[in-house]
Amino acid sequence: MTTEETDKPDSYLKYMLDDATKAKWYRIVFDLKKQFGKKPDMNGILFIIGVQELGQLREFEKHEKMDLMHVATCKLLSYEGYYQFTHTDEDGWPHYQMVKNLPYSDLMSQENRLRKLVVAYYEDNGLFEAMDA
Repeated sequence: MTTEETDKPDSYLKYMLDDATKAKWYRIVFDLKKQFGKKPDMNGILFIIGVQELGQLREFEKHEKMDLMHVATCKLLSYEGYYQFTHTDEDGWPHYQMVKNLPYSDLMSQENRLRKLVVAYYEDNGLFEAMDA
């Protein structure tokens, strides 16, 4: 570890990406770029996960797109125990409840946390196998 890395807060070190996770992350980004014709940013990836969680493929209004990104974020953070699924409403939308507050972290740590959780989501849902098919 470099001196620079040891001077960073623990949250920074915790969410540094190892080589295997980086490779899986770039595989996801590359596959989505191939599928949609442009490289997705984190919001685009969250939107895609939100649509997957909702299970409805249709045109969405602007506020629904924001809601889909929120659903995805809650789903991903549920892996670390910050949110818990509570129910699906009558329109099929999943709902989550915050269980504990997220600790403060810098933007890079937040981004890396989400990248790790996106990789975990792909693994848990067999999406890497679907990419190979």
